[in-house]
Order: sequence, then structure tokens, then C-alpha cells
Amino acid sequence: LQVTKAVRAGEVDAKTRRQIFDAIGFTFPNRLLASRQPPAGCPEHTFRALGLTLLACFCTDPELAGHSQILNKIPTFNDILVSPCNPDSTSMIDDVYQCLSAVMATTRGPRELVTKGTVSALCESYVNCSYGSDRALTLLLGLLATVEVKCWQRDAPHLLAVLSKLSDDFLKAEDMTKFELCEVLPHFVPLSPPLTQDSQGSECLHRIYKGLADILGSKLSPSQRDPALKLAACLVQACGSEWIPAGSAGSKFLALLVNLACVEVRLTLEEPDPLEVEGKKEVVTACYVLIEMGIQECLTEEKPLLEEGQKMQLMRIMEEAFGAVIFYLRQVKQEELQDPFVFASVRILGAWMAEETSSLKEEICELLPFLVQYAKKLFKESSPAASLPQPELVSTEGSGLPQDALRFLLPGFCHLTAEDRPRDILISAGAPALLCEYFLHQWEVLTSKPGSLTPLTSTEMSLQTACGIFLNLVVTAPDLIRRDKTFSSLMDMLLKSLPLLLPQKDHLVLAANIATLGLMMARILASSTVLQGTQSAKEFFRAAVCFLSQAHIAQAEPGSDGLAAAVSPAYTSAWADVRELWFLGMQALASCIPLFPWLPQAVLQVQWLESLSELLTRVTPASVDFELIAAFQGVLVELARASEPCRDVILSHRGREWANLYGMAALEQCLSER
Repeated sequence: LQVTKAVRAGEVDAKTRRQIFDAIGFTFPNRLLASRQPPAGCPEHTFRALGLTLLACFCTDPELAGHSQILNKIPTFNDILVSPCNPDSTSMIDDVYQCLSAVMATTRGPRELVTKGTVSALCESYVNCSYGSDRALTLLLGLLATVEVKCWQRDAPHLLAVLSKLSDDFLKAEDMTKFELCEVLPHFVPLSPPLTQDSQGSECLHRIYKGLADILGSKLSPSQRDPALKLAACLVQACGSEWIPAGSAGSKFLALLVNLACVEVRLTLEEPDPLEVEGKKEVVTACYVLIEMGIQECLTEEKPLLEEGQKMQLMRIMEEAFGAVIFYLRQVKQEELQDPFVFASVRILGAWMAEETSSLKEEICELLPFLVQYAKKLFKESSPAASLPQPELVSTEGSGLPQDALRFLLPGFCHLTAEDRPRDILISAGAPALLCEYFLHQWEVLTSKPGSLTPLTSTEMSLQTACGIFLNLVVTAPDLIRRDKTFSSLMDMLLKSLPLLLPQKDHLVLAANIATLGLMMARILASSTVLQGTQSAKEFFRAAVCFLSQAHIAQAEPGSDGLAAAVSPAYTSAWADVRELWFLGMQALASCIPLFPWLPQAVLQVQWLESLSELLTRVTPASVDFELIAAFQGVLVELARASEPCRDVILSHRGREWANLYGMAALEQCLSER
């Protein structure tokens, strides 16, 4: 027992400590912890206290802290934390915290602590303001930083109780504690399950909202404002704008938040001093999150939090902030391209370009070569940019690995390729070749899951947006498609992918994009080898004809005995996204028929002419709109001209009658010529 006295006095260096352990091992402290009979006239936990002192001493050796004999004492440590504490047991609690801190610093430690129930013990200690509760909070922060998902999976109710206390303290505090809590609270906001799902979580959010409204409505120094902006950004990442209440107070708060974020971005990025920027990257990244929410809220039509006047004002303020982002990106040096802050800046600019195409057009055009080069560098290297110190400010959803800058730029590029000047800049910067490579890569990602395609993900969205860009290029720059070899390999991939994609449920929008793009490109590349009656070309056209032919059916017309032409049930849910592509696809198919002599045969094989004749004979003509009649006629005329068998099928299915009935003059004329 003299040993424990010496240990307590703290006079033991590492070497002596090891000698003590080698002399007595774990057996002695284990026996002390198990003894229930105290020496005569001593408090009941005397032996336990001595055992803990020895373990706390051993734990200062990292090798011993991870020993199974220490790890299996975790439940004992937990029990001591949650037992009622009297004045003479405080040293035991100090020893327990020393042991737990040492265990947490080992590799296996955090997982062991979570699985053996330490999180709930620490939460209880903190919520009850027990002795050492500040150390409980420090340990919880450490565990959430290393094994956050595990903590929430196992101990959500206990962690929510801590968040409840913290948010309550945050709302009530009137001193510097309020700002200190801004730094602590983000660690207790889980990314999932969302806090908005239950009443306790919602109450916490409301208290944080009110506390933040108090802070941001006051005059603040940067050191006070920055943590508040980071906390707000953390809530936005976890719950969008759901934590901000509807009504005038909420809309004023949201406008203020976005306004402050824009001011912060301008103050930092318009500063030419790189050191100044360096120290502010974390808070500016948080501001980007708030600005992105601002963009979304300005575009929300359903139940908007903002009034029209506020939206207009915010769009102007955000435009100024984006001017500063562009100014900053123009100064970025080659060696800084791996910096995650550059990535965050490109990402937020992508969000602006996706929605607001008219403003800053000139500045964005000048930046396009840099954006293409940057996206290309990250895509080629595919090395994750070093992560920012605050993981909750760097979005981790989907395939948004740091190298995928293109994913965030695609929607903006899609708008820009529809206009002459930006399109020319993108072409000369080498964007088309990069986009083709990216498309092939994303297709591989989508189909790499065994069994079937993954459900709608950012990968599929990227493929759809890339198709939109290629469609713009096909329409506005056909020579580029002919000239640039990368489009031949893209064509080859489209031919192979559509037959794979079409039978899959839930991928109709992507299939529509690929079918229409393939048909439009086939018109231009008709003479290329991949399209010369090869197996893959025939399978593609068969699949494309299936996609086009199955979009409409006859169904009972409400309020009458007749039948009406309607969109097929399989197409209904996606029709808003597919409709325009379907009409474009019909036009493109009509143009392809004279170019590929074997194409009418593919149409005959799927018996489209028979089913189309049946549809047009059964439904009431008034139910078929003019645009649809024109689309059908365009394809029918080309088939009747190009192929005798097709013409015969149309004629034998009362083609003359319904051509006359629907006013298809060009088809009538074609059928009457010999």
C-alpha cells in the first residue's frame, strides 16, 4: 500500500512506473477492486480507491492503457461515474477520468468505450452536473470526433439529453459562455438521424435558433461572430433550413444569416493578404454552406421562408459575394490546387452557376479555362484533397469525394453550352474531351454494383446532366462531334449502355437521355464504323425504338365511353423530365431512318406500326394533341418512304383512313404515291 501513496504523490517517473507494474502486475489492483471489506475504521471503498490509483498510474503508459486488463475494467469505471458521489470519493472519480482519457488515446480505445457503455455514463455525469462533469464533456467531444456514427447508433437518447442541456444553457447564457457553447454544440448535432425527427431534437433546435438569433442580432467582434456562423452552418448541413421557423422572425433571421455570410466572404476574399485568408478558411467554408442554403431558399416556390423583396435583395448581395469568390479563384496558384478550400470555393460557385446564369457572365467566362483545368487535374489525379480540420463543414454526401469537382460544375456548364461565347471558351479549354472521359467513368461507377444499377445517386444525376451538355453540343456544334475522336468512343458507349439500362426500373430518365443523345449523335456520325450495321448498333436502335414506342397507350376517357391517348403508367411519374427528350428522340429517329437501311427492319421486329395503328384507330382523335400527331407522322413518313414492307403494314392496318382522320397530309400523300 506504500506504493499507492508514492504514486498518489506524483513522484513517479515513467521508468519507475514500469518497474512498479513489473513488480505487482494487474493481479494486485484487480484484487483491490474486487474487495468489498474495508480495513477497520476506513471508508467502505478504500480498497477500490487504491486499486483505481494504481490503474490510473499504469494508464499513463500508453502500452498499458490499451491492455485487455484495463479495457475489461471499463464497465467498472462507468459504474463509478454514475454512482452517487460523496466528498471522499472525488479522488476515485479523478482516477477514473485519468484511466478513460488514457484508454481513449489508444487505437482500440474509442470503439471499446462505446461498445462497453461509457457514452451513456459520461452523458449521465454531464447532465446531472456530477463531480468532474467538465471532463465528461471533454471525453464525449473526443469520442464524437473519432467514432461519431457508432456513438449515435448506440446512445442517441443519452446524447440528445446532453444536447438538450447544452442548448438550454446556450439560450440562457448572457456572458462569454454563450460563445464558448457555439464551439461545443456542433459536435452534438448528428448528420443522421435528423434532429427534426423527434420532439426533443426539435426543441433543442428551436433553443439553438433563439440563442443564435440573440447573438447575431447584437454587435459582435469577429471572434464572437465566427463560431456562431459555424454553428449555423452545422445545423444547415444536418437539417437544411428546417430549424428556422416560418414567419417574419424566421425570414428576417434567415436573411440576416445569409447577409452576414456574404459580408464575411467579401471581407476575407477581397483581402489581398494570403495569411489573412489562411486563418479564415474554416469560417468562410461555413459561410459557403449558409450561402448555398440562401440560393435554395431564393428559388423555393413552395412554402418559401423568404418574401419576394427579401429574395431580390439577397440575390444582389450574393452576387457581390460571388464576385469575391471569382476574384479569389483567379489568384489561385498551381501549388494551391490541392487545398480543400479551393474545392469548397469551386463547389459553391458551381451552385451559383447552376441557378443564376445571367449575372457575372463576363467574370465567369474569364474563369472558365481555370475551372476546366482544375476539374481535369482533380479528375485525373483522383487524389482526395486533404480534409479540412472541421469535418462537419465539408459535405460528405454521395460520391462527392474531393476529386469530383466536375459534379458541381456540370449544371452550370449545361446552361453555358447553350450560349455561343461560353460554349466556344469551354470547347477551346478542352471541356468536351474531359466530359466524355468523365461520362465513361461515371457510367462504370453506376454499373459497378453487382446485380443491378444503384438507385438514383449523384452519379446518375451527373450522367443525366452530362447528356444535357452533349445534346447542346450536338445541336449547336455538330462539326465538333464529327471532328473530335472522343465522341466516337462516347457513341460506342451509348450503343452498349441503352440495351442494359432500359429494362431496369427507376432509370427511365437516364435511359431517355441516353436514347435521345444516341439518336441525335447517330445522325451526325452515320458513316462511322461503330454504326455500320454492327450488333451493338442494331441492339441500340431496337432499344431506342422500344423506349419511343411504349410511351403512349389508349385508356378510358373520364366522363365518356370512349378511349383517349395517354402517357403509359410506366412513364407517368417521370414524364415531366422525359417529355421533351421523347419528342427530340422521335425527330432524331425520323432523321436516322434514311441513313441506316437496316433500321426499318428493327421497327418491324418490335411491331410498333401495328400497335401505333391500333392506338390511333381506338382513341378519339380529339385526345391526341397536334404535337404528338406531328411526331408520329414524322417517323411514319420516313418509314413508308424508306421501306416497302413498312408501307404495306401501314396500308394493311387502315393507314389511309387514320392518316386522313388525324390530318396527316404528308403521310396521306406518301401512301398514295407508288
